[in-house]
Amino acid sequence: MESPVRLESYGEGLKIEWSDGVIHRLAWRDLRFACPCATCRVKRESPPQPSAPASVSGSLGLTILTAAEAQPIRATKLRPVGNYAYAIEFNDGHNTGIYPLEVLRELGMEGTV
Repeated sequence: MESPVRLESYGEGLKIEWSDGVIHRLAWRDLRFACPCATCRVKRESPPQPSAPASVSGSLGLTILTAAEAQPIRATKLRPVGNYAYAIEFNDGHNTGIYPLEVLRELGMEGTV
């Protein structure tokens, strides 16, 4: 398994240079969406919840976002976990995602993040 030789924040995401010379740029929002923690996996695998119906008072049934939720997703902390993963904390308060190196490599190879 290749290992990262350099990790660098580039504004919108994380740039990883691997020991084989491959470089991946992973957007913070995509990393947050792909969080491998149990809570996020269950949420992704659950069927979508139906929208709340419009209330009698004329509400459009829109979700109101907090100021924190409306901000672009960014990492606030990145720390190694042993020699096999990185824990990433995000500005939306989520901090339970531990991203194994294999997951980071796969996400970069998929080209979807």
